[in-house]
Amino acid sequence: MRLAIFGATGGTGVALTQQALDAGHSVRVLVRNPSRLPISSDRMRVVLGNVLDRESVVKTVLGSDAVLSCLGQRNLVKNLHVLSGGTRLILDVMKQHGVKRFVCETSFGVAESYNDAPLFAKLVFRTMLRVPYSDKVVQEAMIRESGLEWTIVRPTRLTDGPKTGNYTVGERLRCKAGASISRADVAEFMLHEASAREWICKAPTITS
Repeated sequence: MRLAIFGATGGTGVALTQQALDAGHSVRVLVRNPSRLPISSDRMRVVLGNVLDRESVVKTVLGSDAVLSCLGQRNLVKNLHVLSGGTRLILDVMKQHGVKRFVCETSFGVAESYNDAPLFAKLVFRTMLRVPYSDKVVQEAMIRESGLEWTIVRPTRLTDGPKTGNYTVGERLRCKAGASISRADVAEFMLHEASAREWICKAPTITS
């Protein structure tokens, strides 16, 4: 497959890009700083730019069979609208160029999955993570209304553990406090979903 990956320099994004290349796919990634991408391959094209720049997004998406997003926001104080703004551009460009499959990583606790979180996690979502989570709510709503073949992937707390292939996926998982999953396992699930159809137009939670 020909895959476009956004957020490739983040933890899940690096794992996803490497796993896609290892599986023999052709990959195009959009990065602002190529020195943060510790991967090289003759099957990977690096597009220098910004997800909030339309031309950059077009260069990344054009000719792809599927688009995968691991976009994140590190700033917990100021809402930079990178997730919602970037996703809006990605979806618009996908529709313009006839690319239908979109797999996007958000977080457990966003939208209706908030109701499945334990009490302490809900407190964290409302306080420490309030800013990025508010943008993820907008991001998810855009995806749901896009008309594309989307899957929203909501991992619990992310770790740098190895790929195990041993995880649970479900639309309404009531996760215990401290529930976690490795970024490598999230990447494996996202890569599988790029060509699978089990979770089309669904937003499953994933946890180990």
